[in-house]
Amino acid sequence: MINEFWNLIVETWEQGIRGIGVDNIIICLGILIGSLIARSLMNTYLLDKIATFTEKSETKLDDEIIESLRGPFGLIPIAFGLYLITAYLPLSGSLDLIATNLVKMVVILTIFSALANLTKPFLNLMSDSSWLTPAMTTWLSRVVGVLIWVIGITMMLDVWGIEIGPIIAGLGLFSVAVALGAQDMFKNIIAGIFILSEKRFQPGDRIRIGDGLHGIVETIGFRSTQVRLLDTSPVFVPNTDLSDSQLINHQDMNYRRIFWTINLVYSTKADQLESICKDIENYINESENFVQNPGQENFVRVTELGSSSIDLTILCYMDVIDYTQFSQVKQELIFAIMKAVENNGSDFAFPSSSIYIENDLNAKLINE
Repeated sequence: MINEFWNLIVETWEQGIRGIGVDNIIICLGILIGSLIARSLMNTYLLDKIATFTEKSETKLDDEIIESLRGPFGLIPIAFGLYLITAYLPLSGSLDLIATNLVKMVVILTIFSALANLTKPFLNLMSDSSWLTPAMTTWLSRVVGVLIWVIGITMMLDVWGIEIGPIIAGLGLFSVAVALGAQDMFKNIIAGIFILSEKRFQPGDRIRIGDGLHGIVETIGFRSTQVRLLDTSPVFVPNTDLSDSQLINHQDMNYRRIFWTINLVYSTKADQLESICKDIENYINESENFVQNPGQENFVRVTELGSSSIDLTILCYMDVIDYTQFSQVKQELIFAIMKAVENNGSDFAFPSSSIYIENDLNAKLINE
């Protein structure tokens, strides 16, 4: 009885699953666990050592390459472990074919994931050129990545003997129906291409769209562009709207302009006006915050005798682009204007009107 039970245990141990013994399964699990351990060691030890060495170089390209290869590099031990399992197990027929195809798929996945990840670092190397901007680099990396994966998926299907031709023919009919229902999407994609080619703006630029949206460009996508408003809320604007609407890119300004009209009281004398204009103009010319615009010089002039005030026009330029610094410079200019007006004995005017009332009764008495 005991011998029969022992023979049953031995037979079950040796036969296992479809002739693959339990000892073979344990060894395969050991190979798989060893592959995972090797993957972890390669990513955390070997690549970290290489990354530490590349950090000493002046260029960042090698650092980006190392980081982009972490995922694909970790697939190499897994592919090798699957190959060892396939070679070790006594597989035959369809099982051997399936196991071999799985190994081929992991190898293809490793190669094409590495190629897809390497597109962005190498395109970033070219982004310093005048025609390839950072936004165009992002777009090209996405497009090239899609093309690489299309080729990779085609090879994976070919491994299993699936012909891609009939699938493409079937998708051709399906794509016609999709294109009719996705016209707006294709319009946005084309508009995005025009935005990139014309270099209207780049991520990080502060733009104003029409009379409403005003914020920082974060990403330029295939369908829409994400703009972070000044109150930090994100807005996704379709690319067609950006392509067709009036858009101001504040980041491309050469100078910031101040064009103010200052109202002074009518009691101000001509010599006082002249002295006020001279004091303000001297402050602008002597301050490091203001620059000379080759197209228009800075000036402070009396320009109009208004209905309730004498009007001074101040026109000046500065090369400060940051809005916070711009506000600081404006504040300092306002204080300088107030001091100039106060020091010269004048004052600021405010809209006012005079009412004259004629007394008809007194006029009649005088005439009589």
